[in-house]
Amino acid sequence: MVKVWIDQDLCTGDGLCAEIAPDVFFGMDDGLYYVKESAEKFGSEKLFDGVANPAGAEGMARITEDQLEGVIESAEECPGECIFLEVDA
Repeated sequence: MVKVWIDQDLCTGDGLCAEIAPDVFFGMDDGLYYVKESAEKFGSEKLFDGVANPAGAEGMARITEDQLEGVIESAEECPGECIFLEVDA
């Protein structure tokens, strides 16, 4: 299982991640980007306080194999280098 999270302290708010992988990344009113688990992929939307995942590693979201390529591209293109992937054994 691969998981992804964004370090909002490094996020520049550029939004390239949401352009590349909109089913994983989304922007909020604070100008920063967050990750999400979609109901379509995992049966329910993963939200925090009904709005978004928490910031940082606490907001880690699972991604599917078909989302992996877009998430990796997002991490590589991110000007803030704030997107992190973790692999569970």
